[in-house]
Amino acid sequence: MKDEAAVAAIDVGGTKIAAGVVDAQGRILARAEISTAPERGYSAALARLTAMLRSVLDESGRTVEGIGVGSTGPIDPETGAYGEVGTLPGWQGSPLAADLEREFGVSVAVENDADAAALGEAAWGAGRGAGSLLYVTVSTGIGVGIILDGRLYRGAGRAHPEIGHQVIDASGPACYCQANGCWESLASGPAMEAWLQANASAGQFREGTLTAQRICDLARRGDALALAAVRREAYYLGLGLANLVTIFCPEVITLGGGMMLSADLFLAGALDVVQRICTQVPAANTSIVLAGLGKDTGLLGAACAWLHREGRG
Repeated sequence: MKDEAAVAAIDVGGTKIAAGVVDAQGRILARAEISTAPERGYSAALARLTAMLRSVLDESGRTVEGIGVGSTGPIDPETGAYGEVGTLPGWQGSPLAADLEREFGVSVAVENDADAAALGEAAWGAGRGAGSLLYVTVSTGIGVGIILDGRLYRGAGRAHPEIGHQVIDASGPACYCQANGCWESLASGPAMEAWLQANASAGQFREGTLTAQRICDLARRGDALALAAVRREAYYLGLGLANLVTIFCPEVITLGGGMMLSADLFLAGALDVVQRICTQVPAANTSIVLAGLGKDTGLLGAACAWLHREGRG
């Protein structure tokens, strides 16, 4: 990529959409974000996203060679169209790549957000130089991107493996994936919120005000129920991570997503679970760390999705 050029990057999540411009060295030159508001439909989100990206491009003053997108849920990396995404109801079949190409006149590469973030962590983050890396995002949902022998792993039909929906406790809560007790239903942000709400006293929390961030804030102030929610998060996060270590034995697992902003509350507990459970593999050879790109993981991963597709990263 020419030094004077850049890549536009879009990170689509169940809660927010971020857009930015990234240069050849992995620096974000301009950025902005909006709420996803998935209930308003795909067309409304596309219109808002397009306006935001035009504003970001103007702010950066750079010409972009392409657009990289990392998006939550099943999205076809070849067609750039959505599959059935539980956190984006009604978006199925929407052709995001084609719509962006029409609007901006440049090539667009789309990847699942965890796959994109894994590429970013391998190129510029905590997994740089590692031959095998798993990136785990824990936020509105849970997703995992897999890099083995330096290459992004795809399943049959180029599918993204939905490891966030591995069943951890079959007696657990129901998930939109039709399973009970999958990892996402137990350890995502909404899972923490649902558990605390179910165990709170009647009227303790006003409807719509309870968020994972608020729970973590309450835990820091010593609230007993919030501390119990944090311990539960550590346990179920650790079980899922232990499965990844046992199955893949990767060199590095990097952790990102909104929940990891409060990792100081539950990551140590999760790692304790991994150490206790992973007795059949050399678990000490796997480094489990926070994503090196921090809050920029989504955008930088999206940029890497385009670079990777173009053979430049």
